[in-house]
Amino acid sequence: MESTRKNKEIFIDKEALATLSFCKEGILSPVDKLMTKKEALEVDATGFYKGKPFPFPFIIAPFGQKNKDVLLSAEKGEKLYFNVDGKIRGHIIVDEVFEINKKRRIEQIFGTYDATDPATQLFLKRLGDISICGEYELDFNDIKNIKKAITEAKEKTGASNVSAVMISAQPFHRAHERLIRVTLEKSDLVVIFLLKPYKQDALSYELRYKSLQYFADHYLPKNRVVIVPFENTYIFAGYNNAILDSICAHNFGCTKLVLGQNHSGIGMYYDKNEIKSILNKYDDIGIDVEIITEFVYCDECKTLVSTNTCPHGQHHHIKYHSESLMAILSSGMLPPAVLMRKDISALLLSEMFKNRFENIGKIYDDIFPNAGLLETHDEKDFYLELMKLHQTTSLT
Repeated sequence: MESTRKNKEIFIDKEALATLSFCKEGILSPVDKLMTKKEALEVDATGFYKGKPFPFPFIIAPFGQKNKDVLLSAEKGEKLYFNVDGKIRGHIIVDEVFEINKKRRIEQIFGTYDATDPATQLFLKRLGDISICGEYELDFNDIKNIKKAITEAKEKTGASNVSAVMISAQPFHRAHERLIRVTLEKSDLVVIFLLKPYKQDALSYELRYKSLQYFADHYLPKNRVVIVPFENTYIFAGYNNAILDSICAHNFGCTKLVLGQNHSGIGMYYDKNEIKSILNKYDDIGIDVEIITEFVYCDECKTLVSTNTCPHGQHHHIKYHSESLMAILSSGMLPPAVLMRKDISALLLSEMFKNRFENIGKIYDDIFPNAGLLETHDEKDFYLELMKLHQTTSLT
């Protein structure tokens, strides 16, 4: 619906729209609405809302002088419209407007206030001085569709033990595979939440989804894995990430959340020789959370192992660093098969470097063995055959 400019409007971005939808669809329960000033102060002081854990006040304070003027002049009961990129995507009935402490808001989300931190600077550009609360409606079905997909998968499989895994798959590598398989062994159904950030990714969400779905289709039991997007908005950016992930997974219908020990926001530490995390401060998070130790490839064990069970030192371990793997892929190189499955690498490179070679068919026929028949080959086939040559050892 295009904006007509005839009504009072609040200008928000897609992140704010998705965040409001999380609440509207019950995914942030016990939070079911925007908080009043009194409620916000109480949550800030206690970390609880309606007796349940919630790490910071759920409020919206849109940035900009236009928004500030509209909010300061708004009257209780008045309808204000949400304008997202020039389109009306919902409305709110004003209950209360109140001033917020921007510095405190950033501390609540990120755990600290560092004006030099890029994440803080980015957040300051979207955070206003005035918050609004009240009943609201949205024209945004993405969260509702995710709920539907998970419910249908549960009904189809009759699953009762449903585990959630949250990954970015940037890129999807062998350690991700092991994490999913370990989770699947103890679950009827695994819901893979593929993070969908609102900043530009090195790999597009669509390509990451394609590689993950390819793995599920070819290497996992049918109908026991469902892949859905997770709108990774600004509220998940800080040190409370693991708490919010747990709350969301529970409200999406999962009974367990599996996190890698390097997952942001866990805050692993030792207390009297016992490993604990930020999650230990809450007794009633509503979901069983399992933290998996890091997976590495050990050149002595000759396989993928947990750092918890491998007896060999770090100097024998090959680690799965996503940034380094992306650097290899971005340069157009094939990562070793021990790091990434070769057909996943081929899929990614064929999409990242489309039409890279002027005559892929000729190069393919000149280099690789063939049956002497006329065949057509795409770039994915080329990378797969190239990997085979990389793995040939008789001359190396």
